[in-house]
Amino acid sequence: MLTADKVSPKQKPLAELTADLEAATLRALATAYYDLNVTFFGGRLRRPPLELTNNTNCVGRWIRFPRNLELSRVLLIEHGWGMVIEVLKHEMAHQFVDEVLERSDEAAHGPAFREVCASRGIDPRATGLPHPAPSPTDTRMLERVAKLLALAESPNEHEAHAAALAAQKLMLKYNIDLVTAGRPRGYAFRHLGTPTGRVGEAARILATVLGDHFFVEAIWVPVWRPLENKRGTVLEVCGTPENLELAEYAHSFLSHTAERLWKHHQRELGTRRDSGRRQFIAGVMAGFRDKLSQQQQAHKRTGLVYVGDPELSGYFRQRHPRVRWTRHGGSQHTREYADGRAAGRQIVLHRGVSSGPSRAPALLPGRTRG
Repeated sequence: MLTADKVSPKQKPLAELTADLEAATLRALATAYYDLNVTFFGGRLRRPPLELTNNTNCVGRWIRFPRNLELSRVLLIEHGWGMVIEVLKHEMAHQFVDEVLERSDEAAHGPAFREVCASRGIDPRATGLPHPAPSPTDTRMLERVAKLLALAESPNEHEAHAAALAAQKLMLKYNIDLVTAGRPRGYAFRHLGTPTGRVGEAARILATVLGDHFFVEAIWVPVWRPLENKRGTVLEVCGTPENLELAEYAHSFLSHTAERLWKHHQRELGTRRDSGRRQFIAGVMAGFRDKLSQQQQAHKRTGLVYVGDPELSGYFRQRHPRVRWTRHGGSQHTREYADGRAAGRQIVLHRGVSSGPSRAPALLPGRTRG
């Protein structure tokens, strides 16, 4: 059983989960159960009845007698499909211990259960949601980055670029030292952005930017959209809690900035047509990638070379032992793409402050919105 200490109901979304939507969601859960059983448990589990409940104190529960597996509707609506799958894996681990290992003599979260979870990259904690928080040391690093990004708002172009470059260098040195020191570090995952049925070129480039420059592993994963009765795809990133914070911020910042630059481009052309939007935004992402790659080469010339984190790679392989790699050919690029690429090379990643309703990204820890 996985109890919750931070789940609270939101009545409006729950009311929208009609009987038909719930039935479709249960079918999607049955498919997910089958896939997880094959991937993580060797197909040795026999699927029990799956049930969605209104329990706000328990996000998931495996019931040995009678055989039943419960998941919270609140978890589904508030926290998304990725978290539902994590809780489902946790409860399936309980089922594996009970029905395959037949270790009914141990406590629910005893040694056998912890071993099953550890070998499969499943969160074994009995309470809360599977999102470890940064340590005090890591939080201080995030606050230092946030301060540098605040300086990167300077109207002086050279000061802004210098501050952004210093923030990137701080992140680079921190992660190199982290791997070199070999101190224990926890890993987690996050789903970024809104699930979609089609992954466009801009989204793929942005995923590459995060994977190449923000010390996370990125992968596109399938999800179920319960309120839309549709399957979809969402970007998942894996990493340490502090790197996930930075990657999520960068994803939100760049998505918001690319849209803002497109609106500015439309005003300059004196048009409201959106026909070139996708090409322009893809160009923006490519231009920012160009800029970070140039900075990366500059850091290498000073001896700062990040060769990766083997433990993160291990965590990623545990979560996704059956990864399928595909190639995507780029679309034929237009003038809008070239204009967007030029604009993307001028982006300075900064803290960003806005007032009123906005899609602007949330601020990093230690900062408040003005």
